[in-house]
Amino acid sequence: MQESALILTNGHFDSVFAKTTHGLVRGPSRYVIAGVVDARYTGQDAGVVLDGQPRGIPFFESVVCALDVLPNKPSYCLVGVATVGGKLPVSLRSDLIVAAKHGLTLVNGLHQLLSEDPELVLVATGGIVDIRKPKPASALQFWTGEVLSIPTPRIAVLGMDCAIGKRTTAVNIRNTCRKRGIRAEMIYTGQTGWLQGLKHGFVFDATLNDFVSGELEKAILACYEDTCPDLILLEGQSALRNPAGPAGSEFICSGGAKGVILQHAPLRERFEDFDCVIPPVEEEIELIRLLGAEVWAITLFTRGMTDTQSVAAACQIEEQCGVPVVRTLEDGVDRVVDEIYARVIA
Repeated sequence: MQESALILTNGHFDSVFAKTTHGLVRGPSRYVIAGVVDARYTGQDAGVVLDGQPRGIPFFESVVCALDVLPNKPSYCLVGVATVGGKLPVSLRSDLIVAAKHGLTLVNGLHQLLSEDPELVLVATGGIVDIRKPKPASALQFWTGEVLSIPTPRIAVLGMDCAIGKRTTAVNIRNTCRKRGIRAEMIYTGQTGWLQGLKHGFVFDATLNDFVSGELEKAILACYEDTCPDLILLEGQSALRNPAGPAGSEFICSGGAKGVILQHAPLRERFEDFDCVIPPVEEEIELIRLLGAEVWAITLFTRGMTDTQSVAAACQIEEQCGVPVVRTLEDGVDRVVDEIYARVIA
């Protein structure tokens, strides 16, 4: 049986920083989510607040309130945010201490390691799991090139920026493929994928740079050997030209992805938290072509847009770029899967 967990967002649930929590609320999750701690929504359903779908996950004012109300004490307390630079918000630390004193195991996906906080270590009798704790070089694999010889098609879900919905889109594509009889698997590359219980992957930005390609290859090969799927989806990280963390070419050059699903936020003109202009979508498509892959479809992150705006944007971008453009959360990804089927299955 899955053990249960309480998630902390404390004032951040309605921001892009809570993407970890959003992923766990939507599912899948390696834990049964007992509730979310965010006082602004006390008593409401996290699914309803997120996207209008009831999921039976209540909000609580604090950890103490949650533990008083829940019939069974959760086993885990999760840090449910992913902040710039991976720093722990002050608003979460006090509740982590409370959770630790009540014996809950703390699970943290931030770069700021809880296991290096003396006070938390002292009170965390249930233990601490730091997902982004870097592995030593001796535990990592260097790229060999073996991945380029396997026949299973790889499709990278890349983004024009970070915090733009790449993982959500990848999960939705995987699920839709499976519903249509396509044996699709997904390689996670961030802390949320691990928390969602995905079997194959690694934490990209907690891996020594020399070994990123090798760990990606290792995950793809393990997935291929374990399941022999029809296709493998690769969860992208950051963006090809985000100056704070350019990433993505590895999935094409080292992972052998020939197809790309490109996630785009029409309203976002500058890279998240930086005064640097995001290049045009057409340029990104050409850059991906030069790297050796092809954009098969564009998926839209429509946060902040009205329905009319997002529909108009989808139509305009599709006309400009000549590939299917879909609003992932509003319309689903059937048209994307149609394109994938036509290219790699039919």
